Amino acid sequence: MLNIGLDLLEQVGDIAKRAGQEIMKIYETDFSVEEKADKSPVTEADKNAEALIIHSIRQGITDKYPIIGEEAFAAGNIPDITDTPFWLVDPLDGTKEFVSRNGEFTVNIAMIDGGRPALGVVHAPVQKRTYWGAAVGAFAQVGDEDEKAIACRQADNDALVALVSRSHRTPEIDTFLADYKIATETSAGSSLKFCKIAEGAGDIYPRLGRTMEWDTAAAHAVLHFAGGSITDVDGNELHYGKPGFENPHFIAWGAGITKPS
Repeated sequence: MLNIGLDLLEQVGDIAKRAGQEIMKIYETDFSVEEKADKSPVTEADKNAEALIIHSIRQGITDKYPIIGEEAFAAGNIPDITDTPFWLVDPLDGTKEFVSRNGEFTVNIAMIDGGRPALGVVHAPVQKRTYWGAAVGAFAQVGDEDEKAIACRQADNDALVALVSRSHRTPEIDTFLADYKIATETSAGSSLKFCKIAEGAGDIYPRLGRTMEWDTAAAHAVLHFAGGSITDVDGNELHYGKPGFENPHFIAWGAGITKPS
């Protein structure tokens, strides 16, 4: 397993930022949108960013571990991850947000070890925000400012802040949240919802719809190492390397939330 220290986190962060620069080149043009086999959108930005990330990991960090990239997976390129750490890459999480040009999309890079996220970087190119998470801690950076340590806040169970998906709100979400005392709801796109909880700007985020492992792994690392967690609806911690790489329905939790009995 890689020695995951601050230097490696910064290396992966730099790769995510460079992928963000590639994405922004396309974002500022009249780009076209294709449809993948699963009906989800894909653009040249997704493809260019993933190619940069994979090349940069292989040439600049290590070529030892398999890389599962969203676009490579869609093309049928699925390396064997049996009994080995592996990378999970979502080069452009929130393609719908990218297409609608609301700025709430991210670059996600994670390292999985033993079915759990050991490292995660989330970069939001438009917002110029970057989040890191590993055993050495969880951090956030705005623009060129110094990185700052972040942590989940202790929840006020009488006035919780819920994060909800901007593009995937369903009636099941309303039913789930009805069991909690929600004071405020905040909408956000892509993996930024996890990061908001990690930096103390929210408490709970339910996702009761289809997601893939590359959608969650990087932000899961940020949230976990900031003191939060992600579980399925039965309370089991979300794990990675599942057949098909599809997640169950899940809930992202901040710290100190009292769950209904």
